[in-house]
Formats: sequence, C-alpha cells, structure tokens
Amino acid sequence: MQISVVGVLICSGILAFVVYMRWSIIAALISSLAFGATAIGTITSLGGSSPLIFTVFDMLLIVAALARRGIWREIGSVFARIGAAWIVCALMIYVSIGALLFPRLFAGQTSAFVSSRTGKGVYEAALAPVSANISQAGYFVLGGLTFLAVCLLLQRSGTLANIRRGFFLWFTLHVSMGILDLLGKVSGAGDILAPIRSANYAMLTQVVEAGFWRIAGAFSEASAFGGASLAGLAFTYTYWRKTGSKFALGLGATLFVLLLLSTSSTAYVGLAIVSVPVVFSIVKSLASSRLRSGEALLIGLLPPLLLSAMAASLLYPHVFDPVLQLVDSTVINKATSASGQERSYWNYKSLQSFFDTGGLGVGLGSSRASSWPIAVLSQLGLFGTAMMTALLAMLVRGLRGVRSRIDPEVDAIASSVRACALSGLVAASLGSGSADPGIVFLIPLAVVLVSRLLPVEDDSVAGAPVRTLQYSRDSSEHMIQSQIGTVPGRV
Repeated sequence: MQISVVGVLICSGILAFVVYMRWSIIAALISSLAFGATAIGTITSLGGSSPLIFTVFDMLLIVAALARRGIWREIGSVFARIGAAWIVCALMIYVSIGALLFPRLFAGQTSAFVSSRTGKGVYEAALAPVSANISQAGYFVLGGLTFLAVCLLLQRSGTLANIRRGFFLWFTLHVSMGILDLLGKVSGAGDILAPIRSANYAMLTQVVEAGFWRIAGAFSEASAFGGASLAGLAFTYTYWRKTGSKFALGLGATLFVLLLLSTSSTAYVGLAIVSVPVVFSIVKSLASSRLRSGEALLIGLLPPLLLSAMAASLLYPHVFDPVLQLVDSTVINKATSASGQERSYWNYKSLQSFFDTGGLGVGLGSSRASSWPIAVLSQLGLFGTAMMTALLAMLVRGLRGVRSRIDPEVDAIASSVRACALSGLVAASLGSGSADPGIVFLIPLAVVLVSRLLPVEDDSVAGAPVRTLQYSRDSSEHMIQSQIGTVPGRV
C-alpha cells in the first residue's frame, strides 16, 4: 500500500481539532466525509483502490466501541432491542458471499460496466470477477460494523451531541472548500484544491457548463459536491426548523447558494424532489392556520425575490439568459445529451443483468449503474433488495409515534440526520453507481432506531433490561445521561 502524505496530514489535522475540542472520534468520522476525494493511500493489489480518509476514523470508531467493559452484554442488548441489527448482519454476510460468488457463478452470462485501469472511463464487458468486488464489499462490511458501533456508543453520555457536532463540522468544511474552489476558478487560479484530491478517481474538476464554472469542492466532480450539498441543506433546514438555530440557518443558506451555483443536474433535480414535502408542510400549516415562524419567513422571502427578478428582467432583458441556458443544458436536455444517454444505457443493462442472473444479482462491485435503486437490484439481487428495503422503511418511519415523548433536542438531532440520509439517497437515486448506501445512511439509521427507545416509562411492561438515554441541558451544552429502564418490544 502506498500511503498518501496529504491524506495523513488531513487525518492528523481533524484528529488534533477533535482532541482539542474534547469531542469523540465519531465527530471526526462524520466531519471527514467532507473530503470526498482524499485517500489515505493506494492499494495496488486491489487494482489501485484508494480508500478515503474516513475509513481510518471508521476503524478507530469500531475499536473505541469494542474497547470497553461489559461489551458482550451491551452487544447482546443491541441485538435484543434493535431488530435492524440482525438485518444489517445478514446483509453484510449476503453481500460478502455474493461479491465473491455471483461474478464467478454467472461469468460471461451477462454484461457489466467496469472502470478502465488505464483510461479515465467505464467500458462494457462480459461479467467477470474484478477487484471492486473485494474493495466495495469491504466498504459495505465496514459500514455495517459502523452501524453496530454507533448503536453501542449511543449508550454513552454525550454521543448524540458529538454526532450533532460532527454533522455541523462536516458541512462547515464542505461549505468552506466549496467557496475556496469557486474563488480559485473565478480568479483564474484554477483548481487550488487539487493537492488534496489524492484518490485514484477521474477528476472532473475544471469543467465549464454554459459559461459557469462547475463547483467540485473537495470532491472529484460537481455531481458529488451537489449531492453532498443537498444532504447538508436537508440537515441544516430540519435542525433550524426544530430548534431555530441561527447558525444552522446561516449554514443552510450558504449551502443553498452553493447548490445553485454547482451546475449539477443531480443537485437541481434532487432539490426539486426534496422541496415537495417542505411545500406540502407549508400548505398544511396554512390550511390549519398554524403557520410556524420558519414557514412564515420562507413565504415572506418569496415576494421580494420575485419582484427583484422581474425588475432585473425589465431593466436588463438578457440578464437571465446564462441562467436559462444552464438550466436547459443541465436539466431539460440532460437526458438527450451524450452523458445522459450513456447513463440511461447503464441502467438498462443493469436491469437486464438482474433478469439474466435469475434475480440473484451480479454481486457488489461487479458493475455500475447510474441510479442507487437500480444498482441495489442489479448487484444485490432480490434478497439483498428486500433487506435494504426493510432498513430504508425503518429510516423513513423515523420517530413517528414516539416523537411527543422524546426530548426536543433528541428529536431535532434524529430528525435532522434522518433528513440528511434521505436526501443523500435522493441524490444517489439520480446518479450513484454503487449499491452501498454508505455510512451517511447507516449512522442516521442507528440514531433514529436508538432514539425510538428513549421514551421509556418507569411503569412499563417488564421486558429485556435496556439502557435508555435522556437528553438534558447543563450550563453550556446538551449531554446524554444514562438511566436504567425496560422496553417491551423491538425496533
């Protein structure tokens, strides 16, 4: 393995900051997701696979979760209380076996899209084992272990607060590097963040779309930056709605501007999709005459924005021509473009491979699609899709049915990370080539499921002894305090 000096330096910087702030390793893990193209090194034996720096903190988190007294009792408690833990473990085993077995079992019986080792692209070939089977299965197993580790660590005081800090640090870094990337390109300095892009990816960072520079931030391309911006916008908006945090409002506003400037069709279409429940919520509040202050602020901003746009178009008739051209090229005519047709073909052949393998799939990492649901179906097959759907249903349910008995700050954190995960899946459904939803899905899932166990009554029906968490305020910050309780069922 060839170590990346830049990756080591960034890891050291994140770790030093977290230690200085006296935060936990989970905050470092989440914040490291801002560096979407920074690898810790290159594994030549796996076809040049370059693990990103978050894998380092991932492993440290798992070790931290296991290095404590009574760990086996706590692991048993997690599996007794959280039914999703069994599904995650079953999915890890199925994915690992499928990644090794299915490409060999169905070799040559269907086609697959694999990355070229010498070029910068993807080509179609007969299905066969590839190094990505091992590397992506490894990522998936690491994500599953992270889910279990977070479930364990959430029984400690302060873990939920550190998850909140990690998400805010992630999107603060994301915004900072997005602004630096844009300023560097506009000023003529070029890709000033190129030194931190050490991953072995195709870097599409200096691209112009309809006269606008495409913002890539610390990622390898604008679509990845736009997808992360969409997830961050959902997180900050939900947290602001729940708590009224001015910092979340300011960060969310900056993310919104960067998303609009990203020139990413994934971000634009994803924004339209995630805006639907927001609009529905505002209409519902208006109909019931219970308009919240945040919703009133959004409605109040619309008239001045519309009047400003109308005034600008009257004074300068062609002022919006570049914007219209950008929307036309990135959204309206995207499907008819060469890249759009190519990605549609990937999805078509991926669906065909699902049927060619009798519904078992080609195995994780064997091929790529251009949509997360299609990638899940084609790579994990019917059984893997069923398990993934069960986990997704648990995340979609969220805190429904228990929200009224949960501390408002717990509700705010759990709802915000849930919105982040769901928005990330929306972006992945528009352009992701892998079936692995990643830790951006699994960490929020753990937070939601553990949070559902918090409202435990002293007179509840006797059941398995559990450790519940109650969120309280001290003079300066929120803390998680452990309290022994019982719970009658599973999540």
